Amino acid sequence: MPPRDLILVLLICIVWALNFLTSAHALREIPPFLFTALRFAMLGLPLLFVLKRPLPGQWPRLVAVCLCIGVAHFGLSFLALKLAGNLSSPAIVIQSYVPMTALLAWWLLGERFGWRTALAIGVSFGGVLVLGFDPLVMQQPFALALMLVSALFLAIGTVLMKPLRGLDVYSQQGWTALVSILPLLAISAAIEPGAFAQVQQASWVAWAGVAYAAFMSSLLGHGLYYVLIQRHPVAQVMPWLLLTPVLAVALGVVFWGDRPGPAMWIGGAMVLGGVLMVALRALAKARTVPRAQEI
Repeated sequence: MPPRDLILVLLICIVWALNFLTSAHALREIPPFLFTALRFAMLGLPLLFVLKRPLPGQWPRLVAVCLCIGVAHFGLSFLALKLAGNLSSPAIVIQSYVPMTALLAWWLLGERFGWRTALAIGVSFGGVLVLGFDPLVMQQPFALALMLVSALFLAIGTVLMKPLRGLDVYSQQGWTALVSILPLLAISAAIEPGAFAQVQQASWVAWAGVAYAAFMSSLLGHGLYYVLIQRHPVAQVMPWLLLTPVLAVALGVVFWGDRPGPAMWIGGAMVLGGVLMVALRALAKARTVPRAQEI
């Protein structure tokens, strides 16, 4: 990629890595599912003016994608981030959605992959097991399980999203926000007692975390990502995005007090290495497929 686009990738990674830190601060004062609902409320308001209607027959799939990603993935990921007590393990484990997506695409869409991709998937999942033995993670093993479930719902939503047509990135984000708000509020009312009272007492730090997640992580980060994938294949952009968990781990060590042990470093390297191998194999496959004008 040209230097201009590499700068955009670096900006995306910085924005997304900082989202772990700002969200972790906000989650000290706002419960996770209510935090997610507030994030989508802020995000959905400006996107109302640019929403595109889905094509006829796509509503059921679109709603399923919104519930998988907006409610299950984001709600559970913020719950896992709050319970984990660190930034490093959630930032690494969430990347397991990449090999999960490859497996689901093989199972549900019939997409094939070779033995190298299968090996990469195995290495990535093996890394999660190794990471689970780190003392930092063993303090809250339930958080690791929740982040894996969150990654699974992101993978399911990603696979379901593939057949959708006629929706740009802002329409997808807008519909995800609008569809998810009420279910998230209902879940918060059911399992987060006193959540709405806590919001009334939340400091500017918490509200800044909500605003950052909505406008910087979603609008700016995903908007720039959409620009890049219009210029380059997704498989070419994906390896560079692995800088995000690396930067998040660095932020956790410097600003959150994370002290990863050997199991975290080894397991994290296996997870990210496996994800990188999956992305590189996808890029190699994409390069071998002839373009339409070449047929």
